[in-house]
Amino acid sequence: MTKYSIGEFANKVGLTTYTLRYYEKEKLILPKRDENDRRYYTEQDIKWVGFLLHLKGTGMLMNEIKEYVQLRAQGDSTIKIRRELLSKVQHRSLAQIEEMKMHLKILSHKIDWYDGKLDKSIDESFADYLKRFQ
Repeated sequence: MTKYSIGEFANKVGLTTYTLRYYEKEKLILPKRDENDRRYYTEQDIKWVGFLLHLKGTGMLMNEIKEYVQLRAQGDSTIKIRRELLSKVQHRSLAQIEEMKMHLKILSHKIDWYDGKLDKSIDESFADYLKRFQ
């Protein structure tokens, strides 16, 4: 089994040692200790932090991540609750994606409108231009 120091682990997972210590303080990760009481991490810890980063990437709030970690530590009896929590985050993330798509669509129309203004193929206001797409 490969053991990684906090610096090596930080490089492996793309986080700072400061962030890893914060995660440890928040009980999101639990490093093991060697015979000299120095923390070390394993490949399993790399996978776990990778999953935590996926949760964070969905926009999952820190208190939700903490709740998930606490539930996970309680074992399989909490699977239904964990699933519900992840489902809630998934629905919220999908709504945010849809909202972002709408914003990007308007942005694309604005860019197209500017192109039309520059090449003189559009002489209407942006508000009137947008009516074409409603």
